[in-house]
Parts: sequence; C-alpha cells; structure tokens
Amino acid sequence: MSPSTPRHIHPRHLLPKGRRKIGALTGSLLALTLMFGAGFAYEAAEPVSASASSAIQEAPGKSAAAHQKNAERKAQQAAAAAPVAEPVAEPAQPATEPAAATAAPAPAAAAAAGSGTSSYPMHTKIAATTFWVGEIFDANAADGSQMLSTYDANWFANYGGCDGVSTGGACDTEPRVAANGFFPSSMTPKQNPFYLDLPYDDVNDPTGFANRGTVIPWANDPAYAGQVGDQGQSLMKNRWVKLMKDGQTCYGQIADAGPGEYHDSEYVFGAGDARPANARYGGAGMDVSPALNGCLGFSDLNGMSDLVDWQFINYEDVPAGPWLNVHSNDNTVIN
Repeated sequence: MSPSTPRHIHPRHLLPKGRRKIGALTGSLLALTLMFGAGFAYEAAEPVSASASSAIQEAPGKSAAAHQKNAERKAQQAAAAAPVAEPVAEPAQPATEPAAATAAPAPAAAAAAGSGTSSYPMHTKIAATTFWVGEIFDANAADGSQMLSTYDANWFANYGGCDGVSTGGACDTEPRVAANGFFPSSMTPKQNPFYLDLPYDDVNDPTGFANRGTVIPWANDPAYAGQVGDQGQSLMKNRWVKLMKDGQTCYGQIADAGPGEYHDSEYVFGAGDARPANARYGGAGMDVSPALNGCLGFSDLNGMSDLVDWQFINYEDVPAGPWLNVHSNDNTVIN
C-alpha cells in the first residue's frame, strides 16, 4: 500500500499500475511468463508426473456467458487500519514469482489428520460458482481478474501462475480428475489448489473488519485472541471449510472474499441456515476452485447451477486427502 494513498481506498485500486489487475488506463497488458511443473497424486503414494511450460499473458479470456456471470463479481470496498504482526500457525508461502521447474514426483497424500467431524453450523443447498487463479474476465476493469485476492496482492505469483491452462494467452479452467488429485495438469501450485471464497471480507471491508471480533466464532481462540484489531492479519484467510454434494465430501481453504457481498455475517456465521444476501450470479454464496469443482463432481465447469452443503471445520479435524498435499495455515495479509 502506498504511504501517500488515503487509507479509505481499497487496496485493489491503489496498487501501482504494474501490479493492478490489468486495469491500467492505457489498456496495456502485463506479460507474465511462468514455467510450470507436475501435478499431484490423489491420496496415493505412487507419484504422478507431468511437465509443461506456459506463457501467461494477462488478457481477457472468458466467454460472453462467463463474463455475464463474473462482470460484477466483487464490490469495490474500503480499508480501515494499518497492519501489525500476529503469530501464525505455519509459515507464509513465498511471495516471489516461481523459478522454472522441472517435472518431479508428487508427494503422497498427507497422513490422516482428523475425522472430518465439525460442530460449526451447516449451510445447505448453497449455489456455488467457479473461479480460478489467473482468470481474467475484463481486462479494462480494476477488479476484472483473479490475479490478486483481497488477502494477497500477489496471488497469481505466490500461487505459481495460472491455475488451469494457457490458451491463446488467456488462463482458462480445465476439468479435474481424481487420478491427478484434482490438481492442474500443466503446472505445480505452490499453494493449496482446493480454495474458495465466502462473502465476508474481514480485512478490506470496513463493516467486516469492524465486526469481525464479534461475529467470527473463532475470533477469541488462542491463535487470534488479542489480534482482532490488527488489519495485517485475517481471521478468515486459510480457514478450512468442509463441502458436500451428492455424496461427495471435499475440503478447501478460504483464499478470497465474495461473491457479490463482503460482510454477510448472518449467512456466513449464523446458525439459522440463512440464504446468501447476494442476488447476482444465481444467488451464489461462494466461489470454488477448479479442484473443488472436480472433487465435488459439479455438472458445469464454469456455471451457476450447482448446489453444495458446507460448514467450517477446524484444521485438526480435516481428514487425509489431496487438499492436504499443499497447504498453509498462515493468515498474514499480503499487500
């Protein structure tokens, strides 16, 4: 965040032109070239290897239908206080752009960590849309891509590049399969590919930040107690969520906020199974990554018709699975 910028301006709109989500007034495109590595095996010790190199250029790459779904995905919000340090459970992922990688065997799925049980309220029949790191749906909009998230201004680089395939200079999604642990086929992610968002931004939305100490159930847990007023730490980033659909159960971590609303505490944290306040994108109450899309068996690769049940779950209760192959519980905000 620039020290000369008023603090009530949302960080998505105060990044230098070279770091904005390609919404530069000149309409110029930022070329990002990343070399990608191997996918991961799904809950098996036997490795699955793949290698590829993709030149990623920031340019529009979505169909008209997808554009209609996403054109207003995230509301522009304001920020509140300055960041302060907070202890975190695990070290942050590197904030540097990845070096060229060669194909390497994927690690086996992590050992069983938990039973999968949770006492948090259940949310049922929630519409879920799909988003992915590197998705660009409006090259001229300040908030027209998934190159950064509300918690990570360098999300694209820190993740490792396009969470999909490069097609004609655009980052497109792709089907995910269990044989590859639902990992991308053409790159090796440096962060958990099982990610999602929920419509509560506890850092950059002023209402969300002001109320997070009272509405977020774990705000006074030992890992967060005394840090509620620290805008440099998020109480939402990398929290775990259990998702269920048609007999499938998968797990993911929060990596962004949305869709459409940013302090919908009644829906996100309430015990009454409230409907999302968001009325756009089919009334969606969350976005999920391509890995979760595949793991849950969504009927549409990038649609608005799939419904899920979900609830928060503590990290120690998350069972073994490909969602534990690459993960971090770091909650530091990266500006």
